[in-house]
Amino acid sequence: MEVTMDKKEKKSLPEPRTYTVEQIAAMLNIGRTTAYQLVKQEEFRIVRIGNAIRVSKKSFDEWLESLEL
Repeated sequence: MEVTMDKKEKKSLPEPRTYTVEQIAAMLNIGRTTAYQLVKQEEFRIVRIGNAIRVSKKSFDEWLESLEL
């Protein structure tokens, strides 16, 4: 992802290290309510920022890989 500063400079943003609950729902093809239930089960690490919930990419990806699909 790039952010254009002006015509001469481009600044790259770091790769995001978290997912939103909505992103998890989309990746797993499940509803938002079900995704929030997964978060409540503490299957992966989360960070709360005010009312926002962010899920650690690393812990989510490890959890997903551990499933026998």
